Amino acid sequence: MGYIQVEKIVDVLVDPLRHSLSDRDPYVRKTAATCVAKLYMYDKVLVESEHFIDMLRDLLNDSNPTVVASAVAALTEISERSDNIQLRLNHSIASKLVAALGECSEWGQTYILEALMYYVPQEPGDAEMLAERISPRLQHANSAVVLTSTKVMMYLMNYMSNEEEISQLCRKLGPPLVTLLASGYEVQYVALRNIQLIIQRRPEILKNDIKVFFCKYDDPICVKLGKLEIIFRLANDVNVDLVLNELKEYAAEVDVDFVRKAVRAIGRLAVKIETAADRCIAALLELIQTKVNYVVQEAIVVIRDIFRKYPNQYESIISTLCENLDDLDEPEAKASMIWIIGQYADRIGNADQLLDDFLYTFLEEPYEVQLALLTATVKLFVQRPTAGQDLVPKVLKWATEEVDNPDLRDRGYIYWRLLSTDPAAAKAVVLSDKPAITTESDNLDPNFLDELLLHIGSLASIYHKSPVTFINRYKPRFLIPSPALRKPDRGDHPYHSQSAYVSNDSSTPMQQQEQPSSMPQFNDWSYNAAASNGRVVSTQANNPYSTDLLQ
Repeated sequence: MGYIQVEKIVDVLVDPLRHSLSDRDPYVRKTAATCVAKLYMYDKVLVESEHFIDMLRDLLNDSNPTVVASAVAALTEISERSDNIQLRLNHSIASKLVAALGECSEWGQTYILEALMYYVPQEPGDAEMLAERISPRLQHANSAVVLTSTKVMMYLMNYMSNEEEISQLCRKLGPPLVTLLASGYEVQYVALRNIQLIIQRRPEILKNDIKVFFCKYDDPICVKLGKLEIIFRLANDVNVDLVLNELKEYAAEVDVDFVRKAVRAIGRLAVKIETAADRCIAALLELIQTKVNYVVQEAIVVIRDIFRKYPNQYESIISTLCENLDDLDEPEAKASMIWIIGQYADRIGNADQLLDDFLYTFLEEPYEVQLALLTATVKLFVQRPTAGQDLVPKVLKWATEEVDNPDLRDRGYIYWRLLSTDPAAAKAVVLSDKPAITTESDNLDPNFLDELLLHIGSLASIYHKSPVTFINRYKPRFLIPSPALRKPDRGDHPYHSQSAYVSNDSSTPMQQQEQPSSMPQFNDWSYNAAASNGRVVSTQANNPYSTDLLQ
């Protein structure tokens, strides 16, 4: 009847629902708890006025674990859909829920574990104790239980101060995540997307398991690309030779997209690990010698980044690159090669001839190639005026008179005026030191990563997007401040909050407990967008079920 959203049916449903919530049969109580959540979607005021939320809270103390799981699922659903009700579990309720885990079905365990994300540890040791009790769920056969347990434990680590305890939990998280890779390809893909988030925060969890992410010949492309990204993130000075040999094998595969990603990973590896740069360059040169068109072009693109990372170290390979100019037909590869020629024009004897060859098709090239040609020609002129004096006027005329792209036209005017008024300033501009290239840009923003880690096992962790971007009226999750939340290195931010708790020993449906007015402590991973946005709490006192919310 909960699905029949007709006013008369709903009116008739109220009394039987109230009796069913206290029925002797646990199956009836379980079904009634689910019905309350359905009814809330149709008529929120009715559910609140009839005190059904009070009755759901009482079911958290039920002796039957299936009933407890259904009550938890209903309260969680109501909390996520309500504008004025926020579920917060105190330590007593959280402990009872964890005790019920062992007797619940696999989906009941998932509901309870999901609800534990609403528990905010207040005292030192609370998070450690709860995580230790949850850890046996990591051995469960159901992947949803494993991922949800992982999410809760990653969440609780934000409230832990004992580094030894955190290290022990990290060691426990590794094997279950590796075991997920023995499941079907769909589960593997979900696991890989979540692992990419987890190792950005806690790389030590899988630091010794890089071999399990090596690709198999029959893996689908989505799984291969996910494993490739994790291999790169887990690479370090110790295992770099092993990783490099594996990437070279991937570069000989038949899947073009995967080969490109593998070649690019070799270049990223050189940027990430300085001691391995020589070996990565040697590997890239081997791949260039294969004369496979797309391999050569991808290698030139990443070598440009290596040149920027390590200037004046690998110019000896430029001659090898120049031998493959005829193979370049992609805009990014052309732009990369042109950048190299312009940057090292003083060391390439025939740089003017090489650029002149590219200039034959200047007006037909994509704008990124045109931009690269314009800048490279100016670089040639400021370094070797006699070699570039014939090319510069021609390029500047095309850029300013025959091209419609405003970026290209404006850059052409700037170069023209610089060269005509102050050639020294032009040289200082075009040959200025470039910003250092790092692999840090591959990492998610720490605040955004905090948010995604609260959604492990959901679509947000697969898309790597906030749920707010694809779910209407979604209530964002943030780490809630408490005395146990550790201080970050990013500095303190004003943060005022109150926490509402579902309590088993209070006469009110949701007990409001005010936090100390002093500044809460954050750890290095706990600062989130709630603080930076200056979110405040509003209280809706006109509703008996309203609690303090992050608005």
